[in-house]
Amino acid sequence: MGGALLEGWLQQGIPASDIIIVEPNTEIGMELTTQHGVSVLSSAGALSVDLNPAVVMMAVKPQVMDDVAPAYARFASSSTVFLSIAAGKNIQYFASMFGSDAAIVRAMPNTPAAVGRGITVCCANEPVRSEQRDVCTRLLEAVGTVDWVEDEGLIDAVTGLSGGGPAYVFLLVESLAKAGVAAGLPEDLAMRLARQTVAGSGELLHQSEEEPATLRKNVTSPGGTTAEALRVLMGEDDRDSRRGWQSLITDAVAAATNRSRELAD
Repeated sequence: MGGALLEGWLQQGIPASDIIIVEPNTEIGMELTTQHGVSVLSSAGALSVDLNPAVVMMAVKPQVMDDVAPAYARFASSSTVFLSIAAGKNIQYFASMFGSDAAIVRAMPNTPAAVGRGITVCCANEPVRSEQRDVCTRLLEAVGTVDWVEDEGLIDAVTGLSGGGPAYVFLLVESLAKAGVAAGLPEDLAMRLARQTVAGSGELLHQSEEEPATLRKNVTSPGGTTAEALRVLMGEDDRDSRRGWQSLITDAVAAATNRSRELAD
C-alpha cells in the first residue's frame, strides 16, 4: 500500500525531494531511491533533528506498530498530522504514544489502490485542522476516492466491507470458475470467463450511472437462465439448507467488523 501511494504521489506531481521514506530493508530502500529518486533512511533515528514534517504516514503492518511508532513521537506538534493506514490501530492507540494534543487521522484504504481504483475512509481526532484534512485527502486521492466519517467506530464496518471486499470479489471469481468446471467447462476456459466477467462487470458498474440493481435487472430476462440462477443466489428457491447471498454477505461483513473491533481492543 505504501508503494502504491508513493507512485500516486509522484504521478500527482509531488516532488520526490518532498518525500522521505524510512525503510529498514536496505535492498528495498536502494530500489526506491533508484526508481523514484526519493530519500530513503534505514531508521527514524536517522531523520534530521530539525525536520518538521507536514505529514507522518504510518504505513507498516499493525503487528509491528508497537516497535515502530514510538520513534515518531518527537514530531508531535500542531504543524504535523499523523496519518495511519494500519488496520486495527485506533486513534486512541496513537494518542497514547504521541499525546492527546497530537493531530491523528486513521484511514482504511483497500488493495485496488495498487491500480488507482481504491477507496479510503478516514476519521480524524479533534486536533486535526481543516487544512490538515485537506492534505490527507489529497495524498490518499492519489490511489482512488476518499470519504470521511466522524464516528471512528464506523471504521470497523468499513474494514469489514471495503477493506476486505476485494478478497470477497476474488473469492467470487474462484467460485464462478469452479462452478464452470462442474458444469463441464475446461478449467482454463472457466477461469478466463470468470475473471473477465467480474472485471468487465466492475468496469461497467464504474462507468455507468445506473444503480447496481438496475444493471442486474438489465441482464435478467423474465423466466430466463439468469433469473433461474438468481433465484438460487437470492435464496428464493425451494432447496433445503440454502441461504441467499445477502444473508451470507451480511454475516461475513459482520464477522470482519467484529474482528476489527477485537484487534482495536
